[in-house]
Amino acid sequence: MATARGNRELMEKSKKALQTATDPVEKLRLKCLARGASGIKGIGRQFKIMDDDNSRSIDMAEFRKGIHDFGVDMDPGEVKEVFQIFDKDGSGSIDFDEFLVALRPSMSKARKSLIGQAFRKMDKSGDGVVTIEDLKGVYNCTKHPKYLNGEKTEDQLLGEYLKTFDTPNEADGKVTEDEFVNYYAGVSASIDNDCYFTMMMNNAWNLDGSADKYKKRGVRL
Repeated sequence: MATARGNRELMEKSKKALQTATDPVEKLRLKCLARGASGIKGIGRQFKIMDDDNSRSIDMAEFRKGIHDFGVDMDPGEVKEVFQIFDKDGSGSIDFDEFLVALRPSMSKARKSLIGQAFRKMDKSGDGVVTIEDLKGVYNCTKHPKYLNGEKTEDQLLGEYLKTFDTPNEADGKVTEDEFVNYYAGVSASIDNDCYFTMMMNNAWNLDGSADKYKKRGVRL
């Protein structure tokens, strides 16, 4: 997960890069990342909310409104330029799934693989959407101080954990793989070293089984 320090560094780095960025897509990407690791995920959720007919496509007016409602400051000319870059066939609409994939910071195949492994581990039901029920048995909160003192229930703590990957102020208690990848694309952008990213993902999700090995040896984690 993105640490507070990593998030601050990502925001600062993105704001600094914005001062010299000229490519309109890169500027939009940096404006999202300047809001932290959840920036790409957030704009994805914004467009998803607007897709009332589930067409997975948006026209120019919807695109402009989505950018505005998400709070990204771009002048009309820049918004139009970004839209036209993705509207390759001149149809007047763009596939926002393709748009979000292109907007994500680049990641190596190894990083993408780790993120995919983590999502599949969290998605216990295998239906492509993570809910509180999926987290039960995957994320153990029974040692949490607020659970132990009776202040919060397991469901409440699991719900709070799930909000990590959801969009602030628009949380619906469900996290899709796209939202999960968009979140970690932001986290990835804050970590330059591949080894550190791998270690972070293994520590967070026990992807290499090291935590199980320690438990067998009687080591308390």
